[in-house]
Amino acid sequence: MNVVPSGLYAQTLSRFRSVSVMRFRCDSRVTGMHQEASLSYVRAGSLGYKAGRRQFNLVPGSILIGRPGVEYTCSHGHKQVGECLSFRFASDIFDRLNETSGAWPIGGVPPLAELMVIGELALAAAEGANDLGLDEVGVILAARLTDVVRSHKAELPTATPSDRKRAVEAAYWIDANSENEINLDTAANVAGLSNFHFLRVFSRALGVTPHQYLVRCRLRRAARLLAEDKKHISDIAHEVGFGDLSNFVRTFHRAAGVSPREFRRAAQRARTQRDELLRIFL
Repeated sequence: MNVVPSGLYAQTLSRFRSVSVMRFRCDSRVTGMHQEASLSYVRAGSLGYKAGRRQFNLVPGSILIGRPGVEYTCSHGHKQVGECLSFRFASDIFDRLNETSGAWPIGGVPPLAELMVIGELALAAAEGANDLGLDEVGVILAARLTDVVRSHKAELPTATPSDRKRAVEAAYWIDANSENEINLDTAANVAGLSNFHFLRVFSRALGVTPHQYLVRCRLRRAARLLAEDKKHISDIAHEVGFGDLSNFVRTFHRAAGVSPREFRRAAQRARTQRDELLRIFL
């Protein structure tokens, strides 16, 4: 049963036996306890997420991971409204995923390219831009997450509240200008920090370097356009900030495991061809 704490605005998009899909908006501090295993893809705004004694800073492209029975607090800063697409899994799915990964993690995952492309695929499906099943995309996202958990064991370094604030503000700026050429000097100047200090602050707070985040912002937008639009792939590459088509294709393939063309074909595939979708992404 889904329980929505006060302060969350929720819309149920789909409800299946094993997976429920909801869209959340939150503009205030929220406390509660996770009732089910869940994965929430952050599409806009920022979240300060505390689970147990651990603090996470989630920006667009991050994933909030809910574990049953864990108490949490979500907060928002910079007058931003947090928006998420959330998949909630029944106990049988959770048990299988937990067994597969060795442990269902607690907290959040920074913007990782291999997860962001699936998150954007899910957003496109939620908005009716393709005929994919939201329950299927949710299971694909969960399966991809378990792979990431096995390969990313290190915990994020700690960051002070002021460092987190600087990092989130810098992430907003990078996201808003990601189609432009941005280097470490440029981003550090915007943040008002030296190169070395900015790189350390950003990486500690968000779990990725500024350049990694820049590339992932571009990939996130590219995945959305590939799923929704009919533009030529080279036009999409240039629109999101990749100056070279071959570099875009290599980077996207490394993140998604498939080429941009294959991703588009799968994203716009009819539900009757779900076996091919699962073969590509699982």
